Amino acid sequence: MEEDAILQKSLKWLRDLSKGNISHELEALTLEGLQIVHAQKGSIHCNFVVPTRASDPDGNWHVGAMATLIDDVAAAAIYSVVDHVKLSLDFSISFYSTAKIQEEVEIEAKVIGEKGRLTQVVVEVTRKGNRELIALGKQWMASDKKGMRPSQ
Repeated sequence: MEEDAILQKSLKWLRDLSKGNISHELEALTLEGLQIVHAQKGSIHCNFVVPTRASDPDGNWHVGAMATLIDDVAAAAIYSVVDHVKLSLDFSISFYSTAKIQEEVEIEAKVIGEKGRLTQVVVEVTRKGNRELIALGKQWMASDKKGMRPSQ
């Protein structure tokens, strides 16, 4: 029962970010319209239509906006495991393709490892329909709570 409460807190945090309730304007703009399709402890799957306001000069999804979304969905997946938001330590993204404005994509974040106060997550961004890989984010996050074990 407690795991479900932690998952719900994680999803509420992500929804509040996307609505601008607890974030800076940049996050609200880059997450606007994010739809959570499925979530369980350590894993979040979302659908997203790339908003016009997140475009680069060529009409593609701006890589900075994509990075913000990847970072926040990754943090929510980790939150669902450790019951708090962690700090990013190492964050890398490989870009394989572009996405156009108003194109629908899928975002899937999975926690893949824990070591002490460190947690690793991988985020795949794929084109809806054919699942072509657009970007792959890898991130290590650390707890800012002293003495907190990942299982707490």
